[in-house]
Amino acid sequence: MECILAMDLKGGCVVHGAKGRRETYAPLTWGLSSTAEPEAYLRDLAPQYLYIADLDRIEGVGDHDEVVRRLAGMVKRCYLDRGCRTPADLMAGVTNVVGTETAGDDLSGYAGSFLSVDIKDGLVIPKGERPIEVLKRAESLPFAGCILLNIGGVGTGCGLPDDLEDLRAAYSGRLLWGGGVAGVRHLDMLEGAGFDGAIVATGVHKGAIPLEWLQEGRTCS
Repeated sequence: MECILAMDLKGGCVVHGAKGRRETYAPLTWGLSSTAEPEAYLRDLAPQYLYIADLDRIEGVGDHDEVVRRLAGMVKRCYLDRGCRTPADLMAGVTNVVGTETAGDDLSGYAGSFLSVDIKDGLVIPKGERPIEVLKRAESLPFAGCILLNIGGVGTGCGLPDDLEDLRAAYSGRLLWGGGVAGVRHLDMLEGAGFDGAIVATGVHKGAIPLEWLQEGRTCS
């Protein structure tokens, strides 16, 4: 299973926060890297796979396009959520991630991208649908895969839902999970349920997930 480093960018820095409360996110300088400067931070952790959320662009207050392009050149694969609102927002040279939070109702024009099923309090934002229903609908759309992103669990280590196997069964394509992954046991649960990858950060910085797994790009248990 792919082990993917999450990187949130805000105001030119790598930031860390919890529960999706973006106004509280602060530069991440307490972890395995002593700097929140994105390129130096990435060199310190040296993952194979990277997931970037450009929070400024998601919120419509700027972007990190130039630094994102440099970061993408430093890893094997870079997943990028830059708050796409139309297909014109897709960026070349990355694996684009299209979030339900921003993309609107028509998801048919994002062929080859990943759909991020953005979840808060157990429901998909912005419409409050059940995640399993969104995954079933994604079966007929031209995405390369889906990400179940528990925004409310980001940075908390809160754990995983009880219906992982049902969620996996609802979608036949590549399926990743992000948010609330506290340690190796949660990665084992995701792998056992058939997920193809997990997006992690806090558990790595706290020593609960081996940094070597990010550097190998896969779980090794």
